[in-house]
Amino acid sequence: MEIIKGIPLTSYILLCSILFSIGALGVLYRRNALVIFMCIELMLNSTNLLLVAFSRYFNDTNAQVFVFFIMAVAAAEVSVGLAILMLVYRNTKTTDIDALNKLKY
Repeated sequence: MEIIKGIPLTSYILLCSILFSIGALGVLYRRNALVIFMCIELMLNSTNLLLVAFSRYFNDTNAQVFVFFIMAVAAAEVSVGLAILMLVYRNTKTTDIDALNKLKY
């Protein structure tokens, strides 16, 4: 296996798997909407890191361009999500997901 600047590809795969798992567990088990947004961003960034590592491993820059667009969409998602969350907090005075369930009725 080729080494990317002194770090083997398997280390990138292990690191990204751990980061993605932490993000997925955070989304599943946390009740605070802000923490859930941060965990989603952690999952996206771990995927981006793995794409860049594979791009570097295979000497193909297409994945790096794809990562750029993913980061742009993620930034837009965060801005819209935080704006919605601020409006919900202004009305309900909480960021708890269980309390937001009452908005259905």
